[in-house]
Amino acid sequence: METVLSVKGLTGGYSPRRPVLHDLSFEVGAGEMVGLIGLNGAGKSTAIKHILGLMQPHKGEIRIGGHTLAEQPDTYRSSLAYVPESPLLFDELTVEEHLRLTGMAYDVPESVYGQRSESLLNEFYMTPKRGAFAAHLSKGMRQKVMIMNALLARPSLYVIDEPFLGLDPLAIRALLDKLVEVTREGSAVFMSSHILATVESYCSRFIVLHQGIIVAQGTLQDVCRAAGMREDRSSGVLEEAFYRLVTSKNDGNGDVGGGGTHHGTLG
Repeated sequence: METVLSVKGLTGGYSPRRPVLHDLSFEVGAGEMVGLIGLNGAGKSTAIKHILGLMQPHKGEIRIGGHTLAEQPDTYRSSLAYVPESPLLFDELTVEEHLRLTGMAYDVPESVYGQRSESLLNEFYMTPKRGAFAAHLSKGMRQKVMIMNALLARPSLYVIDEPFLGLDPLAIRALLDKLVEVTREGSAVFMSSHILATVESYCSRFIVLHQGIIVAQGTLQDVCRAAGMREDRSSGVLEEAFYRLVTSKNDGNGDVGGGGTHHGTLG
């Protein structure tokens, strides 16, 4: 499997004296969806900011398609699309203008742009709102615009942070269907979410982050093994494994205890 995102020995945070992330190593391959899960404050958003290039690692390196941000900044940035937890749009632009701007930024050919944009507007039930200004959209609709822009670009890597907040059930289903579609076409999806049932159903592998350390990663079977439990075919297995991992790793002093798979590689 071709590696799209490679993170090796990542230590980082806002202060060199008190890093938030501690020696993270993992990979995301072409055609797979990997779920990043953890409690609030575990370091998920900080990890994503490092991948996006918004923060510089204290140690370690991050590569997308074999390139670091320093080596090939344009190639690195054009290889990913990001959907944040809170939608960020230009209030003075319409829905369609946002799509047009994204198409230009990612050099989407005109013939391809027309088909993709129309398809996305229909699939996310936004065709009636194509001429609406972003300032007049609800939070859920603004989130749909962010998602449509990411899907329009068709990069090799999607970085998605809590994408389901504010979305109605139809939009959630449309997003999940599209994520399955893009992975089948060879893109990689790195998704952070608190909705563990959805993560369990759609992701092939998982990274459990707790207090800035990877305490388990790999398939559901791998995560269950790290949690000291057996995988069965019932739903909610990931949630139970996650609960055991994050409660067993806290020794009461804010430190992560021993055991589990702290580093290693996915797979």
